[in-house]
Amino acid sequence: MKFRIDLHVHSKYSGDNGSEPEEMVLQAIERGLFGVVFTEHYSYEASSPVEKLKDKYGDQIRIFRGVEFSALEGHCLIFGVNTDFLPIKDSPLKYITRVVTESGGVVVPSHPYRKGNGMGDTIKEVQGICAVEGYNGCNMPAYNDMAVAAAESLNLPITGGSDAHYPQEVGLCLTEFDEEATHDNLVDLLRTGNYRGVDNRKHLYSYRPMQK
Repeated sequence: MKFRIDLHVHSKYSGDNGSEPEEMVLQAIERGLFGVVFTEHYSYEASSPVEKLKDKYGDQIRIFRGVEFSALEGHCLIFGVNTDFLPIKDSPLKYITRVVTESGGVVVPSHPYRKGNGMGDTIKEVQGICAVEGYNGCNMPAYNDMAVAAAESLNLPITGGSDAHYPQEVGLCLTEFDEEATHDNLVDLLRTGNYRGVDNRKHLYSYRPMQK
């Protein structure tokens, strides 16, 4: 059995869309996902409203929280720590990775080759990155191909996430885990590398192109 989790989902609490978290959860359930991770922009506490959904839908889907943080060089996903209490604002990726790792979390550069907010080849220069988001549901395929190639050259695992801002985008890209993920072990599983990124866009609805 594969445990399919969308590791990169936004809601209205990211400040750039009007989607209710519950809409995203219901879409994930409809698509048969095992779990979904809310990674609101820049603040871990921004996703705190989804906690009430864990009780409501906990028998149908696992709901996790992370954050899409902004390093000096570009965006990265952080799991396992509350970034609001870490001294990492406006910091370079190298420093963020060290502090997050020492605090028990992991860092995964998101859409690294997207123009504007991807960090590009910086990911090749920083030690301690857990994985690379190789499959992003809002990226053009060429940018995903570059991310996958970089991850392979670094011998790093590859994750997938929809980067959904609207319900219909949930699950367009995701991560398949070989082991069941829980709230206690998700970070440990990310460290193991026993998972793979998946691009479902050929099999689902049309997707929102990346904004230039």
